[in-house]
Amino acid sequence: MAIIALVSAKGSPGVTTSALACTLSWHRRLVLAECDPAGGSVLAGYLGGVLDGPRGLGELAVGELRDGNLETMFWSQLVDLDAPKRERLLLPGVVDPVQAGSVAPLWQRFADFFGTLENGVPPYDVLVDCGRLAAVGPPWPVLRAAAVVLVVTRATLPGISATRSLVRTIGRDFTEHRVAPGSLRLLVVGDGHGNSEISKALGLPVIARLPDDPRTAEVLSLGGTVRAGRSLMRAAGALEVPVGALLDRRRARLGWPTGQEVPHAV
Repeated sequence: MAIIALVSAKGSPGVTTSALACTLSWHRRLVLAECDPAGGSVLAGYLGGVLDGPRGLGELAVGELRDGNLETMFWSQLVDLDAPKRERLLLPGVVDPVQAGSVAPLWQRFADFFGTLENGVPPYDVLVDCGRLAAVGPPWPVLRAAAVVLVVTRATLPGISATRSLVRTIGRDFTEHRVAPGSLRLLVVGDGHGNSEISKALGLPVIARLPDDPRTAEVLSLGGTVRAGRSLMRAAGALEVPVGALLDRRRARLGWPTGQEVPHAV
C-alpha cells in the first residue's frame, strides 16, 4: 500500500494510538514510522522504555547527514513489535529536540525512501505518524508522497473546527505542489457528531470511525497486553479494507507502475 500518513490539527485526537492500533492489527507487513517533529512516544510508552541503545529516526538522520547511508542503516534502526516475525516494525521518533533539527532537512529523503519499501523483498507498507501539523518543521514531503492521508479528528465541535483549518492548509499545499487529488480522508475518533455531518462540514469523506476505548488506549500509550477483541483493535483492523480499496482505486486512476523489487537488508 505504499505510504499511509496520519496527521491531526491539535490537541489529542489519537494519531499515535490509531497508528499503533493499525500496525498491530493489520495483516500486511508494516513499518510504523514516527515522524512527529514533536517527538516519538511508542518507545517510552507502549514499549516501556526497553531498548538496547539509541535507535530510531534521529540516529538515522545523523547517520545520513554524516555518511549518506540511509539504505543500509535503516533496517538496523527498527524495533520488531512482533519478534521475531519482522512483520510489524517500528521506526522510533526523535527523543531529543536537537535530533529534530537534524531530521527536518531530510524529510524529502525519507519520503523518497519510504516509497521504495513496497517494492522490496519482502515488501513493506509504511504507516507514518506525522503528529500535529502545527508543530515546528512538519514532514510536508512525507504527506505529499503518501498514497493515503488520514486526517484524524475528534467528533466534537472543537475538534472539527480545528480540523477545518488543517484540511484547508493541506489542500492549498497539495494544490501548490501538484499532488494528485483523492488521497485525503477523515478518520474520526470517538462519539459526537455523525459521519455525514462531519464530512459535509470539512468537505472530505469519512473513511472510518474509531471508538473511544480508554482501556485499550491506555495499553497502547503506557504498555501492557493488547487484546485483539477490544473495540478499538477491531475497528482499527477493519480500517485496512477501505484504505486498501482507496489505494487500489488511486493506482488504477493514476496508472502507477509496478516498481522493480529490491531485496531488503534485514
